[in-house]
Amino acid sequence: MSLRFTKTGLIALSVAAVFAAWPAIALAQDDPRLGPPKKKPPEAPAKTLPKVGGDKTRGLDFLFGALKAAPDDASAKHVEARIWAIWLQTPSDTAALLMMRAKTAMDAQQIDVALKLLDAVIKLRPDYTEAWNRRATLYYLQNNYMRSLADIEQVLVREPRHFGALAGLGMIMQDLGEDRRALDAFRKALEINPHLEKLPELVKTLSEKVEGRDI
Repeated sequence: MSLRFTKTGLIALSVAAVFAAWPAIALAQDDPRLGPPKKKPPEAPAKTLPKVGGDKTRGLDFLFGALKAAPDDASAKHVEARIWAIWLQTPSDTAALLMMRAKTAMDAQQIDVALKLLDAVIKLRPDYTEAWNRRATLYYLQNNYMRSLADIEQVLVREPRHFGALAGLGMIMQDLGEDRRALDAFRKALEINPHLEKLPELVKTLSEKVEGRDI
């Protein structure tokens, strides 16, 4: 897919705040010149995640079913935290150490250093989905949409249910003026996780913009 990318406005990003809990993709937030603040997509909880054992695939299948069936937002957040716990797991101590160092680099706003560390993780463990997801975030921060999209593709190949990556895909498509593709991505994210904050309102707005003309 070839995309010509344009920037629809200035992006004000607080890197330290954005990466406090390693969000999937960062959004413009605090600049009053941009109007009402945009919301960031789902992210790994900042607090210590619950321990998750057993078979990953079976565990995720069960948790995604529970996520759809969650009766309220509080229950959904608990299930979502357990999904993130599984996504963040790696059997490699070296990969885990490199991921920790990448986060430290991001906290120090050393994006280039963090990128090199994530490059090393991906080279070491190309099957580790969350390394691709975090590198996609870094490329987004650098406004390098093409590389961010390439990494999001790798995430979704490995985990098609990654609602964080789908939300990030939608945000990039929206920034590129691809409202139809943004809407499709947001709808897929909500189908997987119906309790995503602010996404229903965003889908409603985009639906009126993209589909409302025919009414």
